[in-house]
Amino acid sequence: MSFQIHIGTNVRQSPFFDATVADGVKSFSVYNHMYIPGHFGDPDAEYDRLLNGVVMWDVAAQRQVELIGPDAEALAQILTPRDLTGLKIGQGRYVPICDHDGLMINDPVLLKLADDRIWLSVADSDLHLWAAAIAAERGLNVTVSEPDVSPLAIQGPKATDVAVTLFGNRVKELRPFAFFETLLDDIPMVLARSGWSKQGGFELYLTDGRKGTALWQRVKEAGSPFGIGPGAPNDIERIESGLISYGADMRRQALPADPFEMGFGKMVSLDTHDFIGRAALRRRFDAGVTRQRVGFVVEGACVSSLQRPVVLEQGERVMGMATDLVYSNRVGASIGVGIAETDVTEQSEGLTIALPQGDFPVRLANLPFI
Repeated sequence: MSFQIHIGTNVRQSPFFDATVADGVKSFSVYNHMYIPGHFGDPDAEYDRLLNGVVMWDVAAQRQVELIGPDAEALAQILTPRDLTGLKIGQGRYVPICDHDGLMINDPVLLKLADDRIWLSVADSDLHLWAAAIAAERGLNVTVSEPDVSPLAIQGPKATDVAVTLFGNRVKELRPFAFFETLLDDIPMVLARSGWSKQGGFELYLTDGRKGTALWQRVKEAGSPFGIGPGAPNDIERIESGLISYGADMRRQALPADPFEMGFGKMVSLDTHDFIGRAALRRRFDAGVTRQRVGFVVEGACVSSLQRPVVLEQGERVMGMATDLVYSNRVGASIGVGIAETDVTEQSEGLTIALPQGDFPVRLANLPFI
């Protein structure tokens, strides 16, 4: 089964689009109303580079929501249940964002560039509309916009070697989610130690979209001695590592979940500050969490993907939903993630997954798998 995606003006192209086409991109998906590469013809090689070398990703679709003005920090704190007290300029935080019902509507990385300037590096949803509406309703002195910022990621165990080649040894001092503003030749950017993998790496937040091809080529040249190649965020590695994907693992419109259910309980500070969804999350916390994010292994099957969430069952009882599934050579089995009732445990028997090929037995597993 093969499909094509139409390239049109209703979906935006990233500043790296032409460079990815020149380097042989074979498929695109749409994320935050933008084209994002799916793979470059050899997904196995891209996965191997991520685990053993270094890979470069066009993740410009990871859009930024900029909060700028005297009330920028106040708005950021209203948007997230995570307490941001003490966050310094040059530091980032992974933050859940909820609606008034306490359900997650995004899980961005928050970057503090100045006391009056904050970025939210968002997953696939129109969070800028939500943030702008909250700011207006609260009468805050802050401007919410989408700036000219486009991340390019380099990930893998040799990513530091490439970053040192480009920026010098100071990159080794960066802690996870820390960043600094810099120039690479005449290309302006924010360099952050972050990325959507557990293999380590950096994200180069380009701040002049006219220089996308120049930055792509510059990184490609610096990475050549280390075997760098193009790729895309990798679903196999993200499931092996237990990373969350908003839209796949939960989405307000189809798979609603709160931070407690997704394992973000330690990021919810119910008693330190006011935020959207606080009352609802207090009620949910007091009532007790009844669902949890889980990993699972499919027994006796070699299944590589899901096209839509499917149910986890125990006899006639629906116990949860499987939201994503891959085949992992490192685990030696089909593995997945989902959400299930809290009374389902690793010792639970008789669990099955309803796949298009039929029903298969599954067992729960701790996250991360590796």
